[in-house]
Amino acid sequence: QLQLVESGGGMVQAGGSLRLSCAASGRPLSRYNMGWFRQALGKEREFVAGITWSGSSTYYADSVKGRFTMSRDNAKNNVYLQMNSLKPEDTAVYYCAARSRGPAVTTTAGTYDYWGQGTQVTVSS
Repeated sequence: QLQLVESGGGMVQAGGSLRLSCAASGRPLSRYNMGWFRQALGKEREFVAGITWSGSSTYYADSVKGRFTMSRDNAKNNVYLQMNSLKPEDTAVYYCAARSRGPAVTTTAGTYDYWGQGTQVTVSS
């Protein structure tokens, strides 16, 4: 069983930066394609970014392209989300997720097999 634990969330002013981490345990993270999702209060969970198991390809939602960067370190069993130029609309609980089947990265939450508990990101104007 793969366990995922997010960290690095917090409160920041608009224009600031945060770096989220997702630590995996139980199985080698290199087996999984990974995604970051977020869920704002009263809204559905949405795809933010994804990365293939090797780290060779990354994918981003249009709303974060150019501002967020996803990366991974399989040796450390971690994935990261560097978030720059944050906006109030980025406020949400951020989740990392692992996908072990099918195409490398998808934007649909239901296709991911494992989830962390989430970390809150709040961006003030």
